[in-house]
Amino acid sequence: MPRQEIILAFLQAQNIPYTLVQHPPAYNMQDIAAFGVTAHGHVCKNLFLRDSKKGKHHFLVTARGDLPVDLDTLGEKLGWRLSFASEERLLRHLQLTPGQVSPLAAYFNQDNAVQVVLDAGLAALGTVGVHPCDNAATVFLSFDDLVRAVKACGNPVSVMELA
Repeated sequence: MPRQEIILAFLQAQNIPYTLVQHPPAYNMQDIAAFGVTAHGHVCKNLFLRDSKKGKHHFLVTARGDLPVDLDTLGEKLGWRLSFASEERLLRHLQLTPGQVSPLAAYFNQDNAVQVVLDAGLAALGTVGVHPCDNAATVFLSFDDLVRAVKACGNPVSVMELA
C-alpha cells in the first residue's frame, strides 16, 4: 500500500479530520508556493537531523515554512550538536526519501527512536499543512491533531520555540 494511503488510513483510524490537497511532487518550500498549495493554508517545512557526535540521536523538526531554523541554536535547546542526517538514515529510520519528510513519518519509525520537534509557533496558526509521507500531496489538519497523531505513534514529542 502506498505511504499516502497508509497515513490517511492512520489519520482516519485516529478520528483526525483533515483536508487533502494533491499537487505535483514538491521538494522544497519554493515548489509548494509555485504549485499554489499555500493558498490552502500554512505549510510546514521539515528537517531530519542527527547528533553530530555519534549520530545515535535523530530528530524530525517541523516548523513554519518561512521560519529559518538555526541548527546551532536548536542544538543548544536539545542538548546536542546537530547536523543533517543522510539519505541512508532517512530511509532506515523513517522509510522515506528526500522530499517526503513529515512529522507523520513517526508512524514508520517502529522503534520510536526519532524525537519529533514541533515549532510552538505552529499552534497559533490553527491549521497546518504537512506531507502525508508523499510529496505529491499535503494534508491540512489542526496543530493539536498533528500533535495527537504523532503522540499516537509513540515517538517522543517536544513543542518548543524554534525562533
